[in-house]
Amino acid sequence: MTRRLVLWRHGRTAWNAQGRTQGQSDVDLDTGRKQAADSAARLAALAPTGLVSSDLRRAADTAATLAALTGLQPTYDPRLREVHFGMREGMTPADAEQRWPDLMARRAAGEDVRFPGGETYAEAAERFATALRDVVGSTRPGDTVVVVAHGSAMRVGSCRFLGLPEEHWGRLGAFSNCCWAVLTEARTGWRIEEWNAGSLPEPVVGDDDQ
Repeated sequence: MTRRLVLWRHGRTAWNAQGRTQGQSDVDLDTGRKQAADSAARLAALAPTGLVSSDLRRAADTAATLAALTGLQPTYDPRLREVHFGMREGMTPADAEQRWPDLMARRAAGEDVRFPGGETYAEAAERFATALRDVVGSTRPGDTVVVVAHGSAMRVGSCRFLGLPEEHWGRLGAFSNCCWAVLTEARTGWRIEEWNAGSLPEPVVGDDDQ
């Protein structure tokens, strides 16, 4: 039986609404609480067997909505935190452009830059992917584990987990609040079944599964 990981982004916060970079700043949910409850009702239909979350409040509170419906006890892993953006956290893009025009220009050109006090996307991807590998290592055939985390870390961490070259990470889009990706174990390894989804995955039988 196929194992499945559902990577679920937390609900919306006030900083999301204001366009402020959150990173590892511990920001509370606002309207994201209702978003999380609505999404949790759909994800509960997948009958998840495990629930793992970033320990930041916006992720942990999102996970709690699914725990309440399924009876699962969440575990918390700081390796699932958002990319650490250092001194850029709390700023809007305009703020950051004014403070670090060179860094922002290099970032816009595709360079994996480090803001003062922060980490690179590659560093965040490795810790996130390592956490996913540990989750997979504790599962059995047929298990579905929901991993509650953050948009940027989910994007680059899943790419690292899947073995996608860094130059292709930007080909995958960002996650909306309370949307998710579904990664499944196929005959040839793990692959993406759903990306930035808000509805339940439909069964798909492709030619490579025949």
